[in-house]
Amino acid sequence: MSPILEGSGLSMRYGDLQVLTGVDFTVGEGEAVGIVGPNGAGKTTLLNVLAGAVRPTAGTVRIAGRDVTRARPDQRCRLGVGRAFQVPRPFGGMTVLENVVVAASYGAGLRGPALSRQAADVLEECGLTELANRRAESLGLLHRKRLELARCLATGPRVVLLDEIGAGLTDAEAAELVSAVRQVRSGDIAIVWIEHIVHVLVQVVDRLVCMDTGRVIADGEPQAVLGDAVVIDAYLGKAAS
Repeated sequence: MSPILEGSGLSMRYGDLQVLTGVDFTVGEGEAVGIVGPNGAGKTTLLNVLAGAVRPTAGTVRIAGRDVTRARPDQRCRLGVGRAFQVPRPFGGMTVLENVVVAASYGAGLRGPALSRQAADVLEECGLTELANRRAESLGLLHRKRLELARCLATGPRVVLLDEIGAGLTDAEAAELVSAVRQVRSGDIAIVWIEHIVHVLVQVVDRLVCMDTGRVIADGEPQAVLGDAVVIDAYLGKAAS
């Protein structure tokens, strides 16, 4: 499996605070990787570094073998890295369709019929076609999260970075979101998904990475990682306490 997104020796420091320390991370084409860990483990910082929101203190980021460590988020987006955030922030003055069109236009550089087709396909994939003309600010939480995912997909990504998109949902809503993410996987798009709702995460991912204090402490098959004594102590033990 060829790597689509790689981080090598990634470290991140804010003043005296070391947030990441020598992290190596790889996701292959079409692979789904989950990231878990206690609060403050460095999970979101890792996504920020991979997406280009922050530049690492040390280390290298590559997209399909190309060094993009100094590339901006918009440049990485054009190279195939999409991102959906924990708290959806749609353009409230626009409709659902207009939000997706903006993403396809500026994120993927599409115009004309190709732009229209992309927007229509993404709305259908994310179950938003019937809401296309609704103003984004009128949506409930689940549909705002679906729209967040749709805007990400409209950029034509090869890998999507999902940051706790299940947060705040009921069990039934989380199940609907799982179905949407599985639909994304059927299109051979790679997924990197941070999520505290572990039972949701393991329904989708091939591999699970556990982080603690800015380091990767386990990486492998999901059930094996969750059964690892080090993971139980660092993650599940802290959560229980």
